[in-house]
Amino acid sequence: MKANVIVHKDFAVSPIDDRVYSSFLEHLGRAIYTGIYEPGHPTADEDGFRGDVIDLVRAVKTPYVRYPGGNFVSAYNWEDGIGPRELRPTRLDLAWRTRDDNRIGVNEFVDWCKKADTKPMLAVNLGSRGLDAARNFVEYCNHPGGSYWSDLRRQHGWKDPHNVKLWCLGNEMDGPWQVGHKTAEEYGRLANETAKAMRLFDKSLELIVCGSSNADMPTYPDWEATVLDHTYDSIDHISLHMYFANNEHDTLNYLAKGEKLDRYINTIGGVIDFIKAKKRSKKDVKISFDEWNVWYHSREQDKKILEGDEWPDAPHLLEDLYNFEDVLQVGGILNTFIRRADRVKIACIAQLVNVIAPIMTEEGGPAWKQTIYYPFLYASIYGRGTSLRAVVDGPTYDSEFGDDVPYLDVSAVRSVAGDEVTFFIVNRHLTETLDLAATLEGFPGARLVEHIQMTHPDLNAINTAANPDNVVPKTVSGTVVEAGKLQSKLPPLSYNVIRVAV
Repeated sequence: MKANVIVHKDFAVSPIDDRVYSSFLEHLGRAIYTGIYEPGHPTADEDGFRGDVIDLVRAVKTPYVRYPGGNFVSAYNWEDGIGPRELRPTRLDLAWRTRDDNRIGVNEFVDWCKKADTKPMLAVNLGSRGLDAARNFVEYCNHPGGSYWSDLRRQHGWKDPHNVKLWCLGNEMDGPWQVGHKTAEEYGRLANETAKAMRLFDKSLELIVCGSSNADMPTYPDWEATVLDHTYDSIDHISLHMYFANNEHDTLNYLAKGEKLDRYINTIGGVIDFIKAKKRSKKDVKISFDEWNVWYHSREQDKKILEGDEWPDAPHLLEDLYNFEDVLQVGGILNTFIRRADRVKIACIAQLVNVIAPIMTEEGGPAWKQTIYYPFLYASIYGRGTSLRAVVDGPTYDSEFGDDVPYLDVSAVRSVAGDEVTFFIVNRHLTETLDLAATLEGFPGARLVEHIQMTHPDLNAINTAANPDNVVPKTVSGTVVEAGKLQSKLPPLSYNVIRVAV
């Protein structure tokens, strides 16, 4: 099986926004408690944050972390998480049927972000609350002092403002499962008025309005058209969410779901363009894909809690154990975001620790990298710069999600410095090695830097605390770059990162 790829230095899609490698933490399960925060853990610092987790987060260089939800935010009172810990209330979380004693709130989260070399992307509650709580939240976080809410923050021990610039206007407000679910008209009007009030405080804020929570919603894509009709000139991004599952255990169909993702982005891009034209606007609204990941492994075990009568504290919820097959899926999702860098400017893997996450922990024990940590790591490190258009000529297959799905899934990135081109490649074929021939036009003197590869004989292989290196990348030989031509043999069902100095 052979495939040809051509990239040209002048055929660029768009600069890639670093924020496409952002992530997400919600007050859900063990994401916060025994995830990032565990006083008494052998690696915990003076604030109770796990040092082993911070090291893994720093390594992946995720630029922003969305917080505090997610479904959790739609019934959350942000004031519960400020002030002396002993005075903070314990609340019942209606979204995930758990209890939260609010030991971690916005101030502690901002402190953790600084330790982890990332920045906060905060969400306001537009489900059970609204404009007033949102504007107070912004003032508490961002005003230097001399007002009620900013002086309260200073009294709580945080003298300097947090200067949070990225704000989500609610979460999945199209979903009937959401506390405070609204119609597109109701939400669009509320989001617009909230955005206007927040901009009266600070015109430089970047605001994200809720789009569809998935592409199968009955209101999609009318929801986006209505919401943007209300908010277009007040916001900067519209959010999309998508999760990927292989319930049928059909690998080729599973890996073809990237085609559905691409159509989702294309469709909402068209809606954005329509509303822009309708309003005669000069402004470009972009996409924030602020929830995405594989999610299906843990659904059956989660029913005991989500459908039960108990209200546990930080239970084991949504703890998918990712296998090697999921590496291929996550690699393909990231390839789509790179190829659509013109539209997608923010994306958040959901989530970061323990809850459908690339990082797992044991209470009192180790932290380790799940299989999907690696494609996210490599994309974040080597996928910054400019997305190059990759023209592919190769074999295809038909699937439930579209015909002519290429076996070769590839994206190409020229580094910020311009001195390197990195190919991110998935060979989706079940059994055949792919003979790759890639031509680098306009890149004289190209030479191979390294070829990193992930393969495994068992698609269901996972990493665990006892065996954290079961599925790991390795550097391989055999790939050559000569006279502007790259040649490589890619094993079936493999994830590849090929770096070329130019």
